[in-house]
Amino acid sequence: MGSSAGSWRRLEDSEREETDSEPQAPRLDSRGVLWKNAVGFWILGLCNNFSYVVMLSAAHDILKQEQASGNQSHVEPGPTPTPHNSSSRFDCNSISTAAVLLADILPTLVIKLLAPLGLHLLPYSPRVLVSGVCSAGSFVLVAFSQSVGLSLCGVVLASISSGLGEVTFLSLTAFYPSAVISWWSSGTGGAGLLGSLSYLGLTQAGLSPQHTLLSMLGIPVLLLASYFLLLTSPEPLDPGGENEAETAARQPLIGTETPESKPGASWDLSLQERWTVFKGLLRYIIPLVLVYFAEYFINQGLFELLFFRNTSLSHAQQYRWYQMLYQAGVFASRSSLQCCRIRFTWVLALLQCLNLALLLADVCLSFLPSIYLIFIIILYEGLLGGAAYVNTFHNIALETSDKHREFAMEAACISDTLGISLSGVLALPLHDFLCHLP
Repeated sequence: MGSSAGSWRRLEDSEREETDSEPQAPRLDSRGVLWKNAVGFWILGLCNNFSYVVMLSAAHDILKQEQASGNQSHVEPGPTPTPHNSSSRFDCNSISTAAVLLADILPTLVIKLLAPLGLHLLPYSPRVLVSGVCSAGSFVLVAFSQSVGLSLCGVVLASISSGLGEVTFLSLTAFYPSAVISWWSSGTGGAGLLGSLSYLGLTQAGLSPQHTLLSMLGIPVLLLASYFLLLTSPEPLDPGGENEAETAARQPLIGTETPESKPGASWDLSLQERWTVFKGLLRYIIPLVLVYFAEYFINQGLFELLFFRNTSLSHAQQYRWYQMLYQAGVFASRSSLQCCRIRFTWVLALLQCLNLALLLADVCLSFLPSIYLIFIIILYEGLLGGAAYVNTFHNIALETSDKHREFAMEAACISDTLGISLSGVLALPLHDFLCHLP
């Protein structure tokens, strides 16, 4: 992992501060606990976002089912596209891939809007179980679906899994050393890269989309195993002694006291305190909303329209390559916190909006001569998006008090989802407009 060395230094620093007065043997034990939590959060980030990413990578194939015959149980690899409008210069599906984006994000938006109001009252373990079950259900439902409508229901399950998991695990980071945020973010970036690359690679190798999705059912199992078997319970917020804290940290989460029952957790904040904290977060929330609005407007509104006919890649293959390169950029930048930290995230928002303007202009005017230029721009787009995400949550973790941190993480989760939702709503009419142009 690109950030493993830096994250290890952060973990060592945290461990050293807590155990300066301890003998050497306990410090070694604590080091092992810190490593387990770091790896645990990386795997949780990977598994949590995996189904969400795969559904977006499969969006073009999911929508091609509308053109499949009624007795076809899955979409055949190597699509033979039929233009939505034969007089248009674009090779369009009759429905924009933004429809898949909305199905993949609106349930997450609802979850994140409600989370700061009461989700913290539910224990963590049942939330993780629901997330894992929904993730597995999404793969099965989309794989065996014979209609776009049923496939979109499967996408909704992936959205519920991802949204509930993100709120849960980001809140959970409030009870661990702040270094785990870097590992979580890197894991979510890894989900983007591995999810899109695995879908691209398996379908390019000749595996049908149906069997590709079914091959990914091990991911929800890995998520549950990481939470229940690998991740250790957090140290108490106000530990009675170092030995007790270390003992608690070495116990599995199953059957232990959950973080929400600790003093200082977000359940005891008044509405006035929540509103005050939220207002303070706006300087980070607004830029992240803009970053994700711009990049997902590109991804789900323009990717399908950035079609080059003079290449050996089919339309569906071009779309999968776009998704994979974007996710590669996200993974690299989400893993770069120890190398590059950005306090003024509004700069990233401005640069991402310029990306949107450039690619929208190219869709309308077709002035970029090569698909390889598009590849470079999309990789850069992913770098900006990943950097905005990891630096936003890192800055929030550093600038909020222990008492407010769990709530702040839950509230800030709305940023990316709100931006993505707005982009999906606007991308649908844009798709219809452009596909009817001669």
